[in-house]
Parts: sequence; C-alpha cells; structure tokens
Amino acid sequence: MEIVEGIGIGVAVVLAALLILFIRRALFTRSGGIIRLSVRVSTILDGRGWSPGFARFVGDELRWYRMFSFALRPKRVLFRKALAVERRRLPEGQEQLSMPADWVILRCTSNHAPVEIAMARSTVTGFLSWLEAAPPGAVSPRLASQDWPAA
Repeated sequence: MEIVEGIGIGVAVVLAALLILFIRRALFTRSGGIIRLSVRVSTILDGRGWSPGFARFVGDELRWYRMFSFALRPKRVLFRKALAVERRRLPEGQEQLSMPADWVILRCTSNHAPVEIAMARSTVTGFLSWLEAAPPGAVSPRLASQDWPAA
C-alpha cells in the first residue's frame, strides 16, 4: 500500500508542476506583446548555451522569461536605451540543431556587455521597430546621431 501511495504522490506532484507551468505561460501570453525568443546564456562551447523562452515588451523594456521555469519574474531585462544591434546572422553548426531554421541571431550590446538573442525572421522587423521607436515628441538617440537630408 505504501508503494501505491508513493506513486500517487509522485504523479500528483508532476501534474501540479505541469499545471503551474501552464498557468504561468497562460498569464503571460494572454496580454499580447509576446514573442518567442532564445537567449544565449553560455558561450563556453561554440553554438551551444541557448535557452528557449519568450519575451514581453513592456514600455522601454524587453523582459525575457525562460520557457521551463516556475519564476514569475523575468530572468533577463533588456532596456531599449542601452540596447544596440551589432550584427545579424543565421544559425551555424550546432545552433541549427537547437533552433528552427527560419530564425535569425542578433548580436547586441546591452550596457556595453554583449548579448546574443535569436528569434523568428518575421519577428526581427517588429523587434527592430520597437528598438528604434521613441515616444511622441522625443528623438531616438540612434536616429539623432545620423545626418538626415533636409526636407
């Protein structure tokens, strides 16, 4: 009888954990502004260290949450004013096995520290638009430094 109780408790714990993950994801995705985004958390091995997750645009912040985590707080927050895209590339080598084929990797700097993020090609345009956006009446620092022809 003790074995059956132990198995029952184990199954209940697993079901509760899955329910919590489902509820957590449902809470974040119902409000919109959510994109699938992987962040490279380790650069020890070439092409490895990618962690899948999703990100949420909240004002001037891009809040990234790990896919398989119970945390309600974001694992990483990228601030629009401190973020700049250095280059973009397609997945290479081992990266092709860890992410979908239509994804693009963006190498960015955030507060002078490099960060690599990967997202679907169709999402990159929206991300870059958010990055360059400025509130009404303000001038984006990325656009202010460029010489624009007179109208």
